[in-house]
Amino acid sequence: MDQAAITRFVTTTFAGVDTVVGSEEAGSPEVAWGDTFFIYDPHRNLAGSKRFPFATIVTKDYGDFDSASELDRPGIFRLNIGVSKETYASLFDAGAEHDFTALDRLMPHPVYGRYHWICVLNPSEATFETLRPLLQEAYDRAVERYSRSGRAVGDTSSTSQPGSRSP
Repeated sequence: MDQAAITRFVTTTFAGVDTVVGSEEAGSPEVAWGDTFFIYDPHRNLAGSKRFPFATIVTKDYGDFDSASELDRPGIFRLNIGVSKETYASLFDAGAEHDFTALDRLMPHPVYGRYHWICVLNPSEATFETLRPLLQEAYDRAVERYSRSGRAVGDTSSTSQPGSRSP
């Protein structure tokens, strides 16, 4: 499955998603240019740190900070999804080793795993089918966070761009 198909799935499946591709025009840091951020923001009014993605597609290494997946290889991208602590624990054995360069394998995010982010490099269609419920969970959690923030009433008083560091 390619990045465009994943983006199409997220944007047509989940209502209220603001899909942002990092760029200079979007106000993103240069390291994030070309990466895709899926943010639940139905009124496009969340400011700064409130614009936290529930899933991302990253296409390159972020220097020494996030290079374990070796995303600088040609054609490689990583789909990242934020899930609940319970779901994360059900997916992985504590202390297990992971090859963060492996393609089409569900694993903890190499940097944000401790915050319950999971990832797959270049998921196949079969693997993506197993990710659909995890994307749904991540989306549902984002909707809940948005509702708790008091923004659910449609306040459009402020706008901003995605944060500088996201999985």
